[in-house]
Amino acid sequence: MEELSINIKIADREYPMKVDAEDEERIRLAGKKINEKIKLYRDQFGIDDKQDLLAMVAFDSLYEKLQAEANSTSTGESAVDKISYLNRLISEVTG
Repeated sequence: MEELSINIKIADREYPMKVDAEDEERIRLAGKKINEKIKLYRDQFGIDDKQDLLAMVAFDSLYEKLQAEANSTSTGESAVDKISYLNRLISEVTG
């Protein structure tokens, strides 16, 4: 895999990174979304402290990830329940 040296700017600071070429777009998008959330919190709450803004973004991002995992788990469980139900119906008809 080809590695690229890139710079990502987050909260007005440059962070040099070495990334796989196939990950570059996703990493740049992640940096852009972090900066968008920082701006949103700065505008919404009038907070200028970068450490506070970054902490809020980190918390929000982890909460969204945990919620997506929970939704995925419940969707998976629901699908398994439906498949089990269908299997029972088929067994009753053919058995």
